[in-house]
Amino acid sequence: MSPVRLLVADDHPVVRDGIVGMVSSDPDIEVVGEASDGAEAVGLARALIPDVVLMDLRMPGTDGVAAIRELVRLGVPSRVVVLTTYDSDADVLPAIEAGATGYLLKDVPRDELVRAVHAAAKGDISLAPSVASRLLDRIRTPEASLLSPRELQVLALLADGSTNREAGAQLHVSEATVKTHLLSIYTKLGVGDRAAAVAEGFRRGLLG
Repeated sequence: MSPVRLLVADDHPVVRDGIVGMVSSDPDIEVVGEASDGAEAVGLARALIPDVVLMDLRMPGTDGVAAIRELVRLGVPSRVVVLTTYDSDADVLPAIEAGATGYLLKDVPRDELVRAVHAAAKGDISLAPSVASRLLDRIRTPEASLLSPRELQVLALLADGSTNREAGAQLHVSEATVKTHLLSIYTKLGVGDRAAAVAEGFRRGLLG
């Protein structure tokens, strides 16, 4: 049986070296290329057609999710396993939706990483435990009940361009209370600011 042909994409040379070192100890895995960003990963994947691409998410220029989307758009048959330090909903869901067949964190033990590469080559899914539990929670929790009714009101006012003070006046609560709701909204949606919260609200169908 021929070895699994692997492409490693990560913008940190030291991390790439570490990954290559971990998987190269398996005689059934052959590292055929290394990329330092998403655009390079797409180009190499098109040229080399590896069985599996280990893809970092946050890279300069073309990030991992954009690269996964482009590989799918181009019809490149390589399976993509995300290997990242981030496991928030805002990172996991777009990657899975884009077409990733695995999602691992960079603290994964060598044996699990090797197993995930082989699994991906066969078309099987490999998920870090924290990622699997997040996805299960999303399946169990309908989007509409993700935010409380008051949080949905605050998000809608944000979408209309209201400031915290204006939102508080409309809802007859203090500005501090609005800020508390905002922090909860950010956490639940896996975002870090108002604009991202509104964008995510529209993407999830929470805003009409």
